[in-house]
Amino acid sequence: MLGLVAGTLLGVVLGALSGLAPGVHANTLASALLAAGAGLGALLGEDGLAAAMFAALITHSFLDNIPSTFLGVPDPDTALAVLPSHALCLEGRGEEAVRCSAIGSALSMGFAVPLSLACVLVLPPLQPALDWGIGIVLVGVAGYLVLSSDSPWWAFGIFTVSGAVGLFALRYSFLAWHTLGGEAIFLPLLSGLFGLPVLLSASHGPVPDQTFSGISIPSGVLARHSLLGTLAGLLVGWLPGLSNATANGILDALVGYDRDRSGFIVATSAANTANAFIGLAAFFALGRTRNGVMAAMAGLELPSMPVLMAAGLAAAIGGFLLTVRLARSARHLARVDGRRLNLAVAVLLVLLSLILSGPFGLLVLSLSTLVGSVPPLVNVRRVHAMGAIMLPVMAWAFGFAGF
Repeated sequence: MLGLVAGTLLGVVLGALSGLAPGVHANTLASALLAAGAGLGALLGEDGLAAAMFAALITHSFLDNIPSTFLGVPDPDTALAVLPSHALCLEGRGEEAVRCSAIGSALSMGFAVPLSLACVLVLPPLQPALDWGIGIVLVGVAGYLVLSSDSPWWAFGIFTVSGAVGLFALRYSFLAWHTLGGEAIFLPLLSGLFGLPVLLSASHGPVPDQTFSGISIPSGVLARHSLLGTLAGLLVGWLPGLSNATANGILDALVGYDRDRSGFIVATSAANTANAFIGLAAFFALGRTRNGVMAAMAGLELPSMPVLMAAGLAAAIGGFLLTVRLARSARHLARVDGRRLNLAVAVLLVLLSLILSGPFGLLVLSLSTLVGSVPPLVNVRRVHAMGAIMLPVMAWAFGFAGF
């Protein structure tokens, strides 16, 4: 028991650090913990090491919206959510955006834990049919997003071209340096589509005063968006080949990041946290690893699923408190020169792309930045650039070679 408690506390600390560090994913921390497994295993036991990995994943899911909000830096879990959260920051409402994210993640646990247990009991016999239907679901979502656009042909073109860039990046990702793990290529891919173009076109004035006057979303709407996000997290957490970035695209079809920015942040954050719990359930029920944390845990002697979920719930409390506390520090950004801040973050993204994925990463960053600069020029929403994630998943689902 002492090892489990110590492991959970260690996971909260490490998950907070990874959530606040641009470009670092919880999967990276899991790999580092596994590499240090001999020493940590002796101190914590394998149960405690597994608790540390899962607690880090949950804590990371709370804090990873902070760099997205205040710096405009996306990662695989916040690619689309960066647009409304950073926009709220530029209006002086960054703390509200972060608090909405924390509330969405916290509320999702009330839905995700019982749904996880239900999935373990009900879904395994239906798994072959569910696996077959992944591609059909994504085709339907992509079709809806394109056809509902004001410029369907431009939307289709951006979806297709961004999808081609995504296929290229993932198919030849072995050319990249995997400094911090195999997901390194997502940083230049998503930063080019959703990060750099926004930073380069942003206002060059000072960062506005950050004020917080409360959450403007009614409690009933909060609960509804959290449930929608949890269901999206269930979909991408249980079915193979999907990710939180895919959930972002699905939720945009239901909520819309430009129609209801705060609601979209709540929903995507709920999906992010719910995905972690559902992924744990899929690991125990099917033996499938949905993310790098589960893959790292696969070689350990694990405690029971309820014990790990309890560690995750404890980590969620810590993650929520840390997120709310750090959100209050947003006022220190006031009057920072926006031009210098945007330039510094843009340079950081380029350097991270080079360090984490090498020259191939810079090539992907350049291509994706070109594609990501097109939507505002043709009055099309950036959600269609999610083809970079959705098209490769479709290719995998329909059995195309190499995916």
